[in-house]
Amino acid sequence: MVNPDFSNFPVLQTSRVMLRKLEMDDAPEVFKLRSDPALMKYIPRSLAVNIDDAIDHIEMIQGMVTKNEGINWVICEKADVSTFLGIIGIYRMDIKNWRAEVGYMLHSQHHGNGYISESLNKVLSYTFHQLQFHSIQALIDPDNVASENVLIKCGFTKEAHLREHEYFEGRFLDTVIYSILRSDYDDQHH
Repeated sequence: MVNPDFSNFPVLQTSRVMLRKLEMDDAPEVFKLRSDPALMKYIPRSLAVNIDDAIDHIEMIQGMVTKNEGINWVICEKADVSTFLGIIGIYRMDIKNWRAEVGYMLHSQHHGNGYISESLNKVLSYTFHQLQFHSIQALIDPDNVASENVLIKCGFTKEAHLREHEYFEGRFLDTVIYSILRSDYDDQHH
């Protein structure tokens, strides 16, 4: 049975990265991520315009964690945990159907170094084996080739292309859904 409990926050590690709790001290880095038009290009959310927007975002995430409705980690280098490479998290947890959604962002200077796929594989392992979810999905913009490549590399399968699925800032946007089942993940990692 899926029954998330984040009261004892799980810090996750790989050979290169540590995934730690998002803290209020991270507001300047969250602001940099969410105010960067290039990074937000494929994310249908308003750009952060000041540090208060970042603080609000962190408070929203901390509230999700407190209510066991989602979890978000800061991706940092294991060798230097003061680095803030990006964020990754599990959202929209559908407990009844044992399904959740994953999302991630990475500062552009760290793109192409494998940090997201390494972090994503760790989050998948945690979500499938500790939280006991059956499937994980990712919703991306069809033009976000870099994110699509990460998902394919991590074993996700394209499930659907939803035409004009979301309305944002005066336009209808397409959404592509990728997913991975626990059995797919286990087949790849055993």
